Order: sequence, then C-alpha cells, then structure tokens
Amino acid sequence: MLMRTDPFRELDRLTQQLLGSNPSGTWSRPSAMPMDAYREGDEYVIALDLPGVDPEAIDIDVERNMLTVKAERRPVTKSDRVQVELSERPLGVFSRQVMLADSLDTEHINADYDAGVLTVRIPIAERAKPRKISVGAGSGRKEISG
Repeated sequence: MLMRTDPFRELDRLTQQLLGSNPSGTWSRPSAMPMDAYREGDEYVIALDLPGVDPEAIDIDVERNMLTVKAERRPVTKSDRVQVELSERPLGVFSRQVMLADSLDTEHINADYDAGVLTVRIPIAERAKPRKISVGAGSGRKEISG
C-alpha cells in the first residue's frame, strides 16, 4: 500500500473539489496543457506536454488562423478488480487554442508525438519571408533589400 502524507496537497485537492476549480481538467470542462512556442529557422514550433496520452486521443484542428489541440487521458485500467491506492495524474480532457499569425502557412502544418510531447511545426509562408526587390532608376538598376 502506498501512503503519502502531504497535508497541504490534500487541502488543495479538497478545495478544488469543493469549489469546482480543478486545474487537471474534467471531461465536461477542458484544462490547458503546458506549452512552449519558438521560431526555428523558417518555421514556428509549438511543443505541448501530454504525458501518458494515447496518440489516437489527440485531435488537432485549424480553422482560419486558430489552431486547436485537444487530448484526452483516461484511466489506465478499467477492471473491477483494481483498487486505486493513489491517483495524482490528471485525467480528462485537455485543450489549448493558439491564434496563428497571417505570416504562417496553415496549409502545411506537421505534428509529431514523441516521449509525451506533441510538437507542431508550422512553416512561415513564402510571402512573409524577406526578399530582394529591384528598383529601376533611370538607366541603372539598384537592389534594395526589403
């Protein structure tokens, strides 16, 4: 039998249950998932922590410039013979929405799930990349970077 004595954690858990403010999420009210976002070369990368989530339970949608990631973590066992001694891992629905800039190519988004991390890669649109523009002045041409 596992025993843990942390009165403050237990008080937090009871308070969350009584007030209905459960940060781990429920099936009726999604919870957010931790995220990092950064630019790497010619693409933006979004990394979301989803440990213990089955890849089949991850749903990624893009509508206009809104990226929505939903995932669901269910209990490991469904047997009547299993008696849970300790359960601290959050279960339920997790959700995150990210507004994407117009400079990103939402038609070519790629996603991978490895070691509990969902990595979404969004390329920068060609129209948003820096380019050279030639300007004609009289008989000579001069390039100005834009």
